[in-house]
Amino acid sequence: MTSLTMNSKLTLNNGLKIPVIAMGVYMTPAGVASQVAYNALKVGYRHIDSAEFYKNEKEVGEGISKWLQESPNNKREDVFYVTKIFDFNHGYEKAKRAIDECLQKVKDLQYIDMVLIHSPQSNRTKRLETWKALQEAVKSGKIKSIGVSNYGVHHMKELLEWDGLEIKPVVNQVELNPWLMRTHIVDYAKANGIVMEAYSPLTRGKNFHDPTLVQLAKKYQKTPAQVLIRWSLQQGFVVLPKSEKKDRAVENINVFDFDISSQDMKLLSHPESSQRFTNWDPTTYQD
Repeated sequence: MTSLTMNSKLTLNNGLKIPVIAMGVYMTPAGVASQVAYNALKVGYRHIDSAEFYKNEKEVGEGISKWLQESPNNKREDVFYVTKIFDFNHGYEKAKRAIDECLQKVKDLQYIDMVLIHSPQSNRTKRLETWKALQEAVKSGKIKSIGVSNYGVHHMKELLEWDGLEIKPVVNQVELNPWLMRTHIVDYAKANGIVMEAYSPLTRGKNFHDPTLVQLAKKYQKTPAQVLIRWSLQQGFVVLPKSEKKDRAVENINVFDFDISSQDMKLLSHPESSQRFTNWDPTTYQD
């Protein structure tokens, strides 16, 4: 596992590569989002994860542009920028418009590396129409990769079995951590070549005092946050910690100089648990 480095990438089912760690910018105010994105790139992140629902895409794009303009060695193809289409823009025409608006907000970047359907909370027709619009945007070069977020197995099946499917989702981004392992979703995604992305990997700090986690942090001379991030990486997930503080951003990426042993991975893992740390779970949505 020590072969993982800050620059490690996973190969997606379309042949493109995704950096294994990202700076998430959920709830990052627009006023600081540009600096957060810029700082993240300065300290070594190459993957920034935004969404139209976060209301900070434009500012994140400005932070990326600032970094790109700083040196000829900083290249656009080295940055993986992600955004997401929210429920209120599901449907073919709405999604087409939303994609163009997302691109317009970051026009200096020329294209978007990946766009996700943010959640399945509309209905089958609208979800599949949204996917149709995303497929067209890939063909036109506006977007490189497309995926889903907060999809349960039944939502992934609906898409993969749809006769209009031309481009498979490359990722499914859901809340994942040792107390919310969602093995049925993870196993289904893996069987279908879909990479899992872990948001809220740090349990929003709520389980930092878990005795096993504290014990392992001490053993590996790392913080609880670093152990949790490393756990996600060793599960094969793309991990999305977030922090507006530069020193915390550095701490969160300093996870490539140690391995959690297989025995300790088992100690920390709770496949029977379904403890959530966010206040929504669209993976169970039915419509």
